[in-house]
Amino acid sequence: MPEAPPLLLAAVLLGLVLLVVLLLLLRHWGWGLCLIGWNEFILQPIHNLLMGDTKEQRILNHVLQHAEPGNAQSVLEAIDTYCEQKEWAMNVGDKKGKIVDAVIQEHQPSVLLELGAYCGYSAVRMARLLSPGARLITIEINPDCAAITQRMVDFAGVKDKVTLVVGASQDIIPQLKKKYDVDTLDMVFLDHWKDRYLPDTLLLEECGLLRKGTVLLADNVICPGAPDFLAHVRGSSCFECTHYQSFLEYREVVDGLEKAIYKGPGSEAGP
Repeated sequence: MPEAPPLLLAAVLLGLVLLVVLLLLLRHWGWGLCLIGWNEFILQPIHNLLMGDTKEQRILNHVLQHAEPGNAQSVLEAIDTYCEQKEWAMNVGDKKGKIVDAVIQEHQPSVLLELGAYCGYSAVRMARLLSPGARLITIEINPDCAAITQRMVDFAGVKDKVTLVVGASQDIIPQLKKKYDVDTLDMVFLDHWKDRYLPDTLLLEECGLLRKGTVLLADNVICPGAPDFLAHVRGSSCFECTHYQSFLEYREVVDGLEKAIYKGPGSEAGP
């Protein structure tokens, strides 16, 4: 009996390993987190190795080739098309993006803080709806993603409304008043590490950056999930909460956004 070619054996072995990894992810994480883990930790590194670049660079290149300079909407459409048809990415996406649009249009923030820029999708999405004179400060910890965000913002024609800050949210937030001339924030969009949602919310309050009426809008509160943040804002009389059920970006996996309107520190005390 002829021996199987070494390359075929290696391919079969790799397939079995990947199958075991997928089953383990599914068992411990469920479908939503399994999907994210499969894309981020299996498919993306393989694709990066084969292509010699990163997914974020590929998204930017697609935008530069297919979107119209200075047209923010065409930039969003190009990113959505790429992420729906070619590679999944953790942008807020168009379905939840429409909810973000509605919140921006309802509350019309003049000073907006974004925690987690990634590739600049949500920064472009929000900045295009800001009133003249309004500004968005977006914090991104990854310098490579920050560089792509800056190029995306510039290409979309919204750079006059966006200030990009590179660093960890817990380091930048205490600097906002003195270094970035922020009195209080009208709105905060949380879309960074989910385990930072609650600590950064508490830090924003501690630093005096929340005022009565400040809107917190948090993405991915169901998938991957931010249970401690939800428990805090829903259980505190300092916040008035609204949940918007939707789906994980570019997938039919249940997710949602949470809007928490700050009512002030004195709201904690009841009659």
